[in-house]
Parts: sequence; structure tokens; C-alpha cells
Amino acid sequence: MKSTVYNLLSALAPLHYDNLTYCHKQSLKILNRFSGQHKRFHSLMGKDPVHLEKRMVDGQYLPPWFSVAPMMDWTDNHYRTLARLISKHAWLYTEMVVAETIVHQRNNLDRFLAFSPEQHPIVLQLGGSNLENLAKAAEFANAYSFDELNLNCGCPSGKVAGHGCFGARLMFDPKFVADAMSAIAANCSVPVSVKCRIGVDDHDSYNELCDFVYAIVSNSPTRHFIVHARKALLSGLSPAENRKVPPLKYEYYFALLRDFPEVQFTINGGITGIDQVNAARRQGAHGVMVGRAAYNNPWSTLRHVDSAVYGIPTSSLSRRQILEKYQMYGDSVLGKYGPGKPSIRQLVKPLLNLFHSEPGNGLWKRKADAALRRCKYISQ
Repeated sequence: MKSTVYNLLSALAPLHYDNLTYCHKQSLKILNRFSGQHKRFHSLMGKDPVHLEKRMVDGQYLPPWFSVAPMMDWTDNHYRTLARLISKHAWLYTEMVVAETIVHQRNNLDRFLAFSPEQHPIVLQLGGSNLENLAKAAEFANAYSFDELNLNCGCPSGKVAGHGCFGARLMFDPKFVADAMSAIAANCSVPVSVKCRIGVDDHDSYNELCDFVYAIVSNSPTRHFIVHARKALLSGLSPAENRKVPPLKYEYYFALLRDFPEVQFTINGGITGIDQVNAARRQGAHGVMVGRAAYNNPWSTLRHVDSAVYGIPTSSLSRRQILEKYQMYGDSVLGKYGPGKPSIRQLVKPLLNLFHSEPGNGLWKRKADAALRRCKYISQ
């Protein structure tokens, strides 16, 4: 039987939603500014072995040319389920999971690490600054068959980089990061990677970024970095401001491609549309990571990834069909880990942006929110 929430969303869904537009000319100008400097770089379709590295499991996964960034409270199991219904080949990242959480919840790991096989290719992002716990977390996570394990060295949040002493603060100690990556790699059977900024506070020169990368590459098996092309300011800016105020320096990213040809680099920061993704790749970017645009506007951002980035036909599912499939998923996991874990609101949350910018979008979101206050179950 159809769920109450599905019927509500279907009834309120705007009728005209298939126009795809991109509003990012200014960002493209920034990317194009550096195109002349990087003509000698190989593209991902070139002959360089690093660029042809196939991050596949059982021969079925394409390279991470497009990935969705790890975002706390956003890229949970529910969002990833929706994203995979839209794009079959985008690489998905979990929210950051703190190593201590995995270690202390070893008897309840499914709640933090379990995912459906359909979510492959998927990367687990770990956070932490304790080598023993990072190693144990990697060992426990290895049983869940993620396609890559990633260490967060870029989050500027006070809870993470401040009180937690990890995230972006780890960029101050590249030797520790190298040791951490070695410990993680020794306890898992998949590739490992680092997500970082181009610098932190006044440690923001290109030479310091090179020192960071070199120390890790020289002393660990890490060969993949996701680089947010802004520095992080640990004092005076909120996490949201740290995503906007520090200027983007794409030239740092492209210089890394030149100076570390044996390493794979994914660019992150300020890229919000498929034509920007392809512009970066044409200029030599090994891979491109998109963040909040993929959550706030999942249909427009993800719908053409398979065809425009990977050259594979896009899924023929309409948004109505996606809602139907997501409803079956929601029914199967509602309250799985106890009352309200997950709750109906948590399950419906990713769907609220499925009709972003469509006529009537605001109205149906308000009506859906009002209905959720009364609903206790998905299936009636």
C-alpha cells in the first residue's frame, strides 16, 4: 500500500520540472583563467597510468570522476539512497564518522556503517587524532566493504578542529597524518585517501601545501587527495563562512597536478554544476567533488552525471518513480534501530529538495512539513 508521505509528496509535486539550467558563469571564468597554464597535464582519458587507475570492485565501478562530498547531518544513508536512485555512477561519501564512535559502538556498528549494496561505489570518511582508534575503526569498517577509506583533514568546525583536535587542525602535523594513513591502510583492504584544505590560518603558502602532501605520500600508501581549494580559518569564522570567505585558489590545485604526477587529486570547492565539472576535467582535474549543490538540488545536480561525465545513458526514472522506490526503502528502515531511529522526519528530509526551484516547491515543502508533524508511520 502506498505510504501517506508518498501520496502527499506526489500530490504536491510540481508538474514542470525537467528543465536543467546552470547559473555559474563567474565560477567558470575562474576555472578558465588557469586553462592556459595546464596544457601539458594529462586528462583522465589520457595515457598516464595514474589517470587510468580504475577504482573498481569486481570490475563494475567507474573511476571517481564525480563524487558527492561528505557532509555532516546530510550525506547519511537516506540521502545516499536517494542520490543512488538518480545517479548510478557518482561516488558517494558517508558523513564523517569519528573513530571513537566506531570503537565504542562496536556492538552496534550497523547503525553507523551499514549501507545497501546499491550504494557502491561508496567511501567512508573517518575523523580522529588517535592512531590506535583510527586503526581499530579501519579494521571494524573493513568488514562492511567500503570502496575507500578517507581521513578528514579539512573540517574547520570548532567541535572538530577545536575541541576535537582533528579535522583541519591535522594539517599542522603532516607526520601524524602519514602515520594515521599508514595505520588505516594496514587495517583495511581498500585504497585510502585524505580530504584537506589548501592551508590553515597563516600556514597557507603553496610550499607548505606541497610539504603536507609530500610528507604523506612519502610515508604512507596514500595516493589520493581531495583538495578543497580554500584555506581554513580556525578562529573567527563559522564552518559556513569557511566555505565562502576564504578565496578559492584553484591554481594551487592545478600546480599539485604538475608537481605530484604520481598522485591522484580531486578538486573541491565552488563547483556546483555539471558544466563546471566538465570544465575542470577538461583542464586536467583527475576528479571533481560537489558538495551542497548535490544536496540542495539533487535532481538537477545528479541527474546528468552518468551521461555528461561518464558517457553512459542516464537513468530513465522519473521523480515520481524515484519517490515510489524511496518509499519502499523508507518502509524497510523506519524505526529499525529503535523508536524514532530513524524517524519519519529523518527519512523524508532528503526528499524535500527533490523539486528545488520548481513552481510550487515552497508550498509543498510547507505542507509536507505540516503533515510530518502528525504522521507517526510511513505505511498506513
